[in-house]
Amino acid sequence: MRLLISAGEASGDFYAAELVSRLREYLAEAEFYGCAGPRLRRLGVEPIVDAADLSVVGLAEVVGHLPRIYREYRKLVRCARARRPEAAILVDNPDFHLRLARHLKQLGIPVFYLIAPQVWAWRQRRVRLIRERIDELFCLFPFEEGWFRERGIRATYIGHPLARMAQTTCSRPEFLARYQLEPSQRIIALLPGSRVGEARRHVPYLLDAVERLRLRWPLSAVLAVPEGFPVRTAFSEFWERIRSLSIQIVENDTWNAIGHADLALAASGTVTIEAAVIGTPMVTFYRVTPLTWRLGRRLVKVPFFSMVNLVAGERIVPELIQDDLTASNLARAAEALLAAPERIAQMRLDLARVRKMLTLEGDPLRRAAEQIVSQLTEKRGFTHANC
Repeated sequence: MRLLISAGEASGDFYAAELVSRLREYLAEAEFYGCAGPRLRRLGVEPIVDAADLSVVGLAEVVGHLPRIYREYRKLVRCARARRPEAAILVDNPDFHLRLARHLKQLGIPVFYLIAPQVWAWRQRRVRLIRERIDELFCLFPFEEGWFRERGIRATYIGHPLARMAQTTCSRPEFLARYQLEPSQRIIALLPGSRVGEARRHVPYLLDAVERLRLRWPLSAVLAVPEGFPVRTAFSEFWERIRSLSIQIVENDTWNAIGHADLALAASGTVTIEAAVIGTPMVTFYRVTPLTWRLGRRLVKVPFFSMVNLVAGERIVPELIQDDLTASNLARAAEALLAAPERIAQMRLDLARVRKMLTLEGDPLRRAAEQIVSQLTEKRGFTHANC
């Protein structure tokens, strides 16, 4: 039995790998191939395409990468045609995957989609494409299932995997020793984003903010990046400054960096959900190129940019978006929290509420795996034993 799985960035690779692990409990002999990052490759998924080649964000930013992305896209389509899978599982990255889904449906391949595209926030015209091309949509946020079902899309809220998974794996003293941090100082986790482009845009503001904060507070700073992130090349022009500020690079240890930090400065995205689930107070931010901002801003239909605030239904963490993201604003927002224990305590209570809202009983990805196996059994006549 063949299954195509495609994940286009670090967070997608993480969720996809966890899903493959659970699918293998039911489909022990299944062959997985597709677009894979390091976690999927470690599980034996054959990488027809490297997920790193698709990791681009922004309407304008993607233009220069289109020839490479299209080349990888055609490679996956050719592979699906030649090695027809029983089903395809697409994870996040809707710009790439909704196009891929069109070809898969033309080939008669059932398409499951994990992490619903955020069309409720912007580009709602994609609803028709999802309805036509996706057989089952797995939602991570509680308000999504009803929204999609009202529009004729077969959607299931499975709960957010991070609500059960995101946690520290070592004690604070162990973390401090591992990264040679001073026990008497507060720790700030710098989380610039998992994609090289967004991280490079954000790092200068983070470094300036750390410098400003240290004028008043004795702080240790750790800069956390995902596994396989090309730190030296991505941050080459900032490397001397990172060293002069004694900022420790933390690779593939983000949950410990967040969990043992007093405050996180976090790029809006998955990492803010990780911080919320772990319970670490944060300031969120994001910046894209001016052209992408002009093209995309009028398309956004939601009151907040941070998913933490969207889930909560109110602004519980500060947001510094586009022109509001300056070093002085970032430092000011961080200082306002560091200087006010009562605000920190309230934010922790609010984050606990968000975690509860994202939690269902049982394992979300097992729920998705069981639904995929059940539908494959029904549509293709397989049994668990002969898969």
